[in-house]
Amino acid sequence: MNPGTWHLTDVASMPGTDIAALAQLLDSAARERGEIDPLTPQHGFNLEQAYAIQHASIALRHARGEKPVGVKLGFTSRAKMIQMGVDSLIWGLLTDAMLYEEGGVVSLSDFIHPRVEPELCFLTSRAIDRPLTLLEAAGYLAGVAPAMEIIDSRYRNFKFGLEDVVADNCSSAGVVVGEFCADLSRLNNLGVTMRFNGRPVALGSTGAILGNPLRSVVQASQLASDCGMVLPAGSLIMAGAATAAEAFKPGLHVSVDIGGLGRAEFLTGG
Repeated sequence: MNPGTWHLTDVASMPGTDIAALAQLLDSAARERGEIDPLTPQHGFNLEQAYAIQHASIALRHARGEKPVGVKLGFTSRAKMIQMGVDSLIWGLLTDAMLYEEGGVVSLSDFIHPRVEPELCFLTSRAIDRPLTLLEAAGYLAGVAPAMEIIDSRYRNFKFGLEDVVADNCSSAGVVVGEFCADLSRLNNLGVTMRFNGRPVALGSTGAILGNPLRSVVQASQLASDCGMVLPAGSLIMAGAATAAEAFKPGLHVSVDIGGLGRAEFLTGG
């Protein structure tokens, strides 16, 4: 996947706010694991500018050698909207540095105040270069896997508004993906159980993801098209959380079981 596909190097020229400076601030907070205050009270940028800041921040990662691997959707479930106090679907960009080995150890030293949420992850089989319909979506996919996203807002106390979280790449910090399954036919209402050391901490259904998780592929295709982006074959699409996120600490075995699909898991280190 070529970073140029994402058109992330020309957004810093957008008028109205210092896109490049704010992107650098968020990038530094992520790299140094340091909290910052929300940006909008002082800088007052709008949603379009927030996405420009996000893309400029991700372009800095690309310039350091990170490779784009896909997209993530956020606030696709009512539980997440309520938890975060927002009412709009949002999206962010994934790089290879955000991928953690399934079954491996995730160090908390990589984050500020991490939380984890259960999701589905789709793998594209062909380039998505236009908005898709729900009937078309499965034809662009190689498979689906149980997955978890580690979110880690760079803002103090995990408090932010809509524009701030979008600028912060929608709090995305890590992804753990299980084994892919080619059967996409029964995703509407699979049971979801996330456990810490075998104890259930979140219960839900894949139906919480836009009513049908395949709609996340439709949404991703529309959002990418609106930005002039192409999602190449082999891209990951994180569909959004099926439940609210849970904070985690060292010494845990974290797992998600999605009925009929499988399991993803990891251990937490210090």
